[in-house]
Amino acid sequence: MLNYGAGGSRLWARHLPHGSWWLARSRRRRWDREDTVETAVTRVITLLQDADDASTAPAKQQADRRTEVRKIARDLFDFEEVTRRTLSRHWAARSPEERAEFVTLFTDLLERSYVNRVEAYAGENISYLGEAVDAGFATVRSRVTTQRRTEIALDYRLHFRDGRWRIYDLQIDGVSFVSTYRSQFDRIIQSESYAALLERMRKKSFEATVAERGGKRL
Repeated sequence: MLNYGAGGSRLWARHLPHGSWWLARSRRRRWDREDTVETAVTRVITLLQDADDASTAPAKQQADRRTEVRKIARDLFDFEEVTRRTLSRHWAARSPEERAEFVTLFTDLLERSYVNRVEAYAGENISYLGEAVDAGFATVRSRVTTQRRTEIALDYRLHFRDGRWRIYDLQIDGVSFVSTYRSQFDRIIQSESYAALLERMRKKSFEATVAERGGKRL
């Protein structure tokens, strides 16, 4: 498992020849990308495992854990960019208000989907294998090895925006989250309408919220 620290990058930079500061910066940014993913995933798994160990904890404590997991996911993912790429050509036709509502609904769906996926990997061996970079875009590669020795490729696609690296797509064994949802959404919009897709998203979000509260409605 790869693991680098910011302190190490500063120490390494001190021993560079004069004029080679950009190498240190490049290497430090590499650490930022991989550490961004690894640290966040580790925090999510730890919180989920704590939740399992304390399944009888008060409802407020469990809710607080869910809130913390979602906060980590929102810091890690650029959900607006994920939504824009997923809606693709349908994004341009939406008003600012429509975009804002869809981003909120889709963020809720993606958070649950991602957390469920990471939860399934809790207790498995996760290795970070390096990255590929192209200007302001990068792919952090990882591999999940299950207890049955099955290997699953888990690749994070990131872009650099507003001074930090954030995920805009996740690929599991080469299958993209964005592409999968894009196909589903486009099919619904084409066969029915955007309004029909929006209504489905609202219903799914409501049902998930009710289920999370143990079936209790507001």
